[in-house]
Amino acid sequence: MSFATGVPTVGVSDLKDGDFLLDVRESDEWASGHAEGALHIPISEFVARYGELTEAAPQDGRVHVICRSGGRSAQVTMYLVQQGVDAVNVDGGMQVWEAAGRPVVTDDGRPGHVL
Repeated sequence: MSFATGVPTVGVSDLKDGDFLLDVRESDEWASGHAEGALHIPISEFVARYGELTEAAPQDGRVHVICRSGGRSAQVTMYLVQQGVDAVNVDGGMQVWEAAGRPVVTDDGRPGHVL
């Protein structure tokens, strides 16, 4: 884990199956393709829907925040850290996720792609 920019960050290769993943991309990006099992709360709706995260996230677990390339997820990560949540930004986002060969799916389970 890195703190170089002040934001706790992990690489895609550090993620394990079953890690809790929060995708903060907008709905069109999500619909195009996302990590299976991720929770989707767009950054534009995040504060209003914060309760959905607190209900879904593991009580004593880490929240891995992802977006397309890492900028929006870094903002949400810092917000979560300020709220006392154990959160980390996924470096490089879904672009690196897809490039690493991790599965990207649509809502109906078909192969997707990153916008």
